[in-house]
Amino acid sequence: MATWSGIVYVAFVVDVFPRVIVGWSAATSKRSKLVLGALDMALWRRDRAGTPAGPGLVHHSDAGSEYMSFAFTAHLLEAGIDASVGTVGDALDNALMESRIGLYKTELIKPRRPWHGLDVELGTAEWVDWFNNHRLHSAIGDTPPHEYETNHYAQRHPQPAAGVNA
Repeated sequence: MATWSGIVYVAFVVDVFPRVIVGWSAATSKRSKLVLGALDMALWRRDRAGTPAGPGLVHHSDAGSEYMSFAFTAHLLEAGIDASVGTVGDALDNALMESRIGLYKTELIKPRRPWHGLDVELGTAEWVDWFNNHRLHSAIGDTPPHEYETNHYAQRHPQPAAGVNA
């Protein structure tokens, strides 16, 4: 997006099941560092939440040069993540992300312009927090993504009641 000090690019990593944004990054260039930052944040957040990336995880992206870089591909391999790349010029297989980016622009970027530069980072952090923890999503039962995900893991791995020995 255009700012007073130049172009700022933002990359997101979304977990498709709960629709939660697990990683994002902002930068003034569209190089590998942009998408590596988003991926690293996603991996860190998953580890911290006790739901680390594991076998069978697939990272889907468009065919942008930043996603096709050696550094990004090597990082996926190192993390045990399979790469899936959409066909050039086809937005259909990227519909979820195109929709997410459209919401981001409609709900944050356009209403709060003009942007000065990397102040986009602070705005993005606030929007991602709101999106994950407060925004209702019809595709997941009109619940926020974080709540939906938390409920899912609680059902799969219920915690014993306080004071009860397992």
